[in-house]
Amino acid sequence: MSDLFANDVVDADVRGRAAARFRQAGVKLPKLSELARPETIDPTALAALAGIEPDAADPLNLFRVHWHNGPDRSGQTETPCHIILPEALTGVRARIVVAVGDRFPMIAAHKVLAAYGCLVPRLVTGQFDLDNQRAVWPSTGNYCRGGVAISTILGARSVAVLPEGMSPERFRWLEKWTADPRDILRTPGSESNLKEIYDACHELAKDARNVILNQFSEYGNYIAHRAVTGLALERVFNAVNTNGKLRARAFVAASGSSGTLAAGDHLKERLGCQIAAVEATECPTLLNNGYGEHNIQGIGDKHVPLIHNVFNTDYVIGVSERSPDSLNLLFNHPAGRAYLRNHKGLSDETIGSFTHLGLSSIANIVAAIKLARYLDLGPEDVVLTVATDGAAMYESQLGKVLDASFGGVFDALSAAEVFGEHLAGVRTDAMIELTRLDRERIFNLGYYTWVEQQGVSLEDFSRRRQQSFWDGLMAMVPVWDGLIAEFNTAAA
Repeated sequence: MSDLFANDVVDADVRGRAAARFRQAGVKLPKLSELARPETIDPTALAALAGIEPDAADPLNLFRVHWHNGPDRSGQTETPCHIILPEALTGVRARIVVAVGDRFPMIAAHKVLAAYGCLVPRLVTGQFDLDNQRAVWPSTGNYCRGGVAISTILGARSVAVLPEGMSPERFRWLEKWTADPRDILRTPGSESNLKEIYDACHELAKDARNVILNQFSEYGNYIAHRAVTGLALERVFNAVNTNGKLRARAFVAASGSSGTLAAGDHLKERLGCQIAAVEATECPTLLNNGYGEHNIQGIGDKHVPLIHNVFNTDYVIGVSERSPDSLNLLFNHPAGRAYLRNHKGLSDETIGSFTHLGLSSIANIVAAIKLARYLDLGPEDVVLTVATDGAAMYESQLGKVLDASFGGVFDALSAAEVFGEHLAGVRTDAMIELTRLDRERIFNLGYYTWVEQQGVSLEDFSRRRQQSFWDGLMAMVPVWDGLIAEFNTAAA
């Protein structure tokens, strides 16, 4: 993929100045292979990490940008944290296993990994000038927070671009981490208004000092997740498969930028599982070339990301925003937790694990239940999914849903109604098992965004049809690792 990425240093002067700054600041970069297998990280770095707060803007926290952080988000675990949801909750015999993303450092969400994979390759090749350029992070929330965190640690000026209607928790975090309030650019709308984000980035791109790191088109996002998240989920499955008889049947993840979906390519290659993309039924873009607005914050819509490997996707599953909104209340309100404990027999440990589930995480779980029902999966079948962030990022949404949907009162009857509709009553509607024609339709839909609007060449757009293109991207992992090692030596 040498025509997509630099295989060597492009600007030695820019790279040299960055290395000098890192030398002065004591910054060292982890390799992607180390983030995929954190047990290979230099023991000296691990020992130094012991005294570092996970949310501090400290360069050592770069070595925590992986799935193996422990319960205190400080130490390491052999197997990534995961939740095995009981049948009493899901109503299906299959094991739905959720990898937990809120143990990542700085932002308590896995998007910090995507940000690292997008900026660092530019940095170590001299394609990003720390002294003269700004990293621009277009996002609906977590990716721009990850970008600001990585930029801050690396000494880069950054700009977060996100809709003004996103959760207040996102903005409070950004206000603490950005050096200048003008580095937070609020665009019109909410989760569904990606075009407005792109328009803002077009204006910023007129200044060559602004480098747009668009997660929806940055192949570094795909590569980092396939290399790191894919292996993490494989390790989770192997840990669950204690008797060797379980089958990894599917990986389910919200479409979003499609970075996380790249983990499915790894899992399909290694474990033979299928891949399901999730979207909101209020905006059925992949399902029905549709449009609309929704509140499943973090999953995006209204277009097909450039880094979505459409022809390797097997299902599209629609989930209404009402499900994560209502289940977020069920999982976190005292009355909801009491109902789950007293009427469904869930353990305190299981109920406590719901703090790991943000809105898109809950949407992934509902979609996994739908798929398990559609395929009539049994007890030896495993559906893997991810919790991209935790409930703490959506505390402000609880009151909104409580007032709007329950008149300000949530009791045992309300909890039973939510459980009945959004868990026990999950149906197999609003989903497609993709045929070749379905994949062609979804793939072609991306033309209007990327070729007509964003200026991607037809050749670059079309070659994404072939699996060999996506497999070829992974050749960059050892290349980047080598460049990172050389950069670290220069900065030592």
